[in-house]
Amino acid sequence: MQALQRTVYRLRTSLQPLHTFLPGRERRSKFASNERKMVKRIRISNETLNCYGTWIRTEGIDLTQFNRNPVLLWMHQRGVVIGMIKDIRVADGEVTGEPWFDEVREESRLAKQQWEKGTLRMGSPNFEILETSEDAALLKPGQTRPTVTRCKLMEYSMVDIGGNDDNIRLSYEGRELRLDAGGGCDLPLLKESFNENKTLQTMNEQLKTIALMLGLADTATLPEVQKQINVLLGYQTANATLRTEKEKLEKELETLRLSGITQLVEEAVTSGKIEAGKKAHFIELGKKVGQESLKLTFEAMHGTVKPSMMLNRSTSQAAGDWKKLSEVPAEELKLMRKNDPQQYRRLYKAEYGVDCPELN
Repeated sequence: MQALQRTVYRLRTSLQPLHTFLPGRERRSKFASNERKMVKRIRISNETLNCYGTWIRTEGIDLTQFNRNPVLLWMHQRGVVIGMIKDIRVADGEVTGEPWFDEVREESRLAKQQWEKGTLRMGSPNFEILETSEDAALLKPGQTRPTVTRCKLMEYSMVDIGGNDDNIRLSYEGRELRLDAGGGCDLPLLKESFNENKTLQTMNEQLKTIALMLGLADTATLPEVQKQINVLLGYQTANATLRTEKEKLEKELETLRLSGITQLVEEAVTSGKIEAGKKAHFIELGKKVGQESLKLTFEAMHGTVKPSMMLNRSTSQAAGDWKKLSEVPAEELKLMRKNDPQQYRRLYKAEYGVDCPELN
């Protein structure tokens, strides 16, 4: 019997952990060193905007109950306890703690191994919302739901993939909040008044921009901006009216110009300066050079001497008695142009009222 007892004792001794064979001080030192190496803290909560469109004030988190029962669950499953959260601290707007795995369940043993190897890194708190606020001073850019100002930490879970970067789980009035942005989430959206405030701020910024574009000060009021816009709209309307009037006047002027040119051409045909078949040609010429230039052209031309003018002319009329070129016979006119250019110029001016062009 004594021999059997000695055998059992030796067997038990051989199954004890290795650190039991170390001297007391050295054993404690080695164990403490290993514990320090294994300790890794995890964030339980912070004040960033989360996937629900809200954020949680750290100072409003009630840890009383959780400190009494800092249970660590697996994937938020009730009854699947894998350990607890130790050394809970609140600092710099964050709540942190150290996950400790009891290794009683298989989930706990696996979670511990994966946590220590770094393949399991995420955790997720479960908060019960107690109070929210729509105070504009607490709103963050992009926030769509009221700020959670008071809540209670119910449990903390190790998870494979969290709901968002900060891994929080919220419950409101006893129901878990869902992550849809529509009506499915029990936490209400911000009231329209706050959205209106944001919209009003945006409109004020836009009003300043418009005021500067209109040449006004950035402090200009809405009525002042509207007045300036109305002035510009008045200018725009006036410009449109002026353009219409201008186009109308231009058409009327073109009609008058064409009428004047046509009259000049008709008179030139009547006076025998041009043939009737060339009317269209001289009308187009008048459009290009203008009415005044066409008039000067016709004035420089000689009309056909009518027989009646020749018959009525006095036979006793001497060369020096001619008053106009039209009184000079055609043959004599050629000789005068060649042999007496001074006389030709005098009669030309008397006939047409302008100096005679340079004779070639």
